Amino acid sequence: MQPIIIVLIILVVLVFIALVKTIQVIPQASAAIVERFGRYTRTLNAGLNIVVPFIDSIRNRIDLREQVVPFPPQPVITQDNLVVNIDTVIYYQVTDARAATYEVASYIQAIEQLTVTTLRNIIGGMDLERTLTSREEINAALRGVLDEATGKWGIRVNRVELKAIEPPTSIQDSMEKQMRADRDKRAAILQAEGVRQSEILKAEGEKQSAILRAEGEAKAAALKAEGEAQAIRTVFESIHAGDPDQKLLSYQYLQMLPKIAEGDANKLWIVPSEIGDALKGLSGAFGNFGATGGTPSAPRKDIGAPRREQPPLD
Repeated sequence: MQPIIIVLIILVVLVFIALVKTIQVIPQASAAIVERFGRYTRTLNAGLNIVVPFIDSIRNRIDLREQVVPFPPQPVITQDNLVVNIDTVIYYQVTDARAATYEVASYIQAIEQLTVTTLRNIIGGMDLERTLTSREEINAALRGVLDEATGKWGIRVNRVELKAIEPPTSIQDSMEKQMRADRDKRAAILQAEGVRQSEILKAEGEKQSAILRAEGEAKAAALKAEGEAQAIRTVFESIHAGDPDQKLLSYQYLQMLPKIAEGDANKLWIVPSEIGDALKGLSGAFGNFGATGGTPSAPRKDIGAPRREQPPLD
């Protein structure tokens, strides 16, 4: 009885293993390679698949999603014989699971080596300055070569990125000094331009201020001259309207003489030559005044003559 139970248990286990090997569930965006007695038979797609147990075997399960693979820094020599280390990142996707399995032993290693050789060919034709400023050009050239070479492997290279380009330490120091000098130069130029613009604006402001000041002074002088001319004209018209005679003018002239001598700064008083005419007119006025009823006074003979002092009597 016991041997029969053991046989039944063995049969159940074999049936279970056969069912497990018969039913294959492939996840979404994945594929599996089926071999029958070591020979490729078919590719299993996503979903439930049935295979022949103990005859068919799963060789490889491949992820069909886009993959990102960073490669370590690779030393590359530029056209001007400088060694730079370049980090690359590859975005690829398996489009044919059978080709990726049988056309190349390890497509990751193959892509890495192809990237290194292609990158050395591209960078070898560029100098350091162009290498540092032509990332898009390098990415496009590298992607074109990789996509063409990996097509027969069932792989599509979607994108290639240069993560870092590191020149030697001495070159980095020289570049930093050059960039610092360029920044200082630009700062000096901008400061000089600012000072120049400030001086120009200041000069323009002073020019406009001087022009406005001169125009104001000219207008003020014109208005002042016009006012003085109008005052002189009014006084002249008033004098002519009053019809003054020579006697009144002589009297007014004599009244103005003390005002001419006013002021502490006047050390010397010069008597104008016209004072004789004024005195004649004034004397004539006094003479007429005496003739009309005033008390006549004999004219003094010593008017205008210097006074002599008499010597003392003994």
